[in-house]
Amino acid sequence: MKGEFTGKHMAVTIVSGFAIIIAVNLFMATLAVRGFGGVVVQNSYVASQEFNGWLEAAEQQEALGWTAEISRSDNYHLVVETTAVPDGSTVVATARRPLGKQETMRLRFIEATPGNHVSLDPLKAGRWIVRLTITSPDKLTWSMEEHLQ
Repeated sequence: MKGEFTGKHMAVTIVSGFAIIIAVNLFMATLAVRGFGGVVVQNSYVASQEFNGWLEAAEQQEALGWTAEISRSDNYHLVVETTAVPDGSTVVATARRPLGKQETMRLRFIEATPGNHVSLDPLKAGRWIVRLTITSPDKLTWSMEEHLQ
């Protein structure tokens, strides 16, 4: 004999369905938050007010005419090839993982040959976002960001 499908059965079905949907959404949101250490602006209004200043700084940097190419050697040291950078400039970089566990490394460089700088420490294998900063002896600064795999 079959039982009747009552309003109580329908209520349990609806509540159970929504409970499953909410549980899955909470699980996926937790994975997303734990797996991405993205960069967030502290205050978007303040950042919008500084945007024109950032554009001016980028134009000044471009006017310097400096360029740099980043590569990774076989032993995982970063190699930076620069052009038009003044002698005696210092090169530093900050590398961070774009996804997963937040990991950051600060790298210092030595000038192996004129215009070629090599990091003192190796950079572990995997994906990295490298923010390179070059500072001349007269305190002019140039920076770039590159994704490495």
